[in-house]
Amino acid sequence: MTAERFAQDAQPLFDALLRRARGLTKTNADAEDLVQDTLLHAYMGYHTFREGTDFKAWLFRILYNRWVSTFRAKQRRPAEVPVDDVTEGELAGSAARLSTAARSAEAEALTRLPDGELRSAMAALPEDFRTALFYAEVQGHTYAETATILNIPRGTVMSRVSRGRQRLRIALADTAFAPTAQIA
Repeated sequence: MTAERFAQDAQPLFDALLRRARGLTKTNADAEDLVQDTLLHAYMGYHTFREGTDFKAWLFRILYNRWVSTFRAKQRRPAEVPVDDVTEGELAGSAARLSTAARSAEAEALTRLPDGELRSAMAALPEDFRTALFYAEVQGHTYAETATILNIPRGTVMSRVSRGRQRLRIALADTAFAPTAQIA
């Protein structure tokens, strides 16, 4: 009876779930996998669903949570490269980077910025501004993607990026990174 009821409740939402999953994953194959994973987890937890609450919202929350879990797991997983494709030079280069392996991606990106003044200015920003700027500017994520990654509203991301840029402009005003005034 539970399986029939779950199928009856979930079936009308398949297309909407798939559209949302495509928006999150950006590929059809990953979206289909995400929907399948979502439905499996929803079915396993269907006994916890409270009658009278919004089934659609419950299912979409599971979809989002499964996407976040998968996204985080992929970030933690090391890149897979066939051994035959690795050269001795690449092995030597990766050995030289082992000391930075425990650092965050943000810290690694800051150390690779071309100039010490720029690095210092970024490092001096409050963590919230620096993190939002990192994902939006350094990593190139959209505001919506950054909001999803940081689990904050899109407007908050926009505000933090704007304020972070403004603070960088002030901090770098007397350096080579300062924008030059155009003479009319």
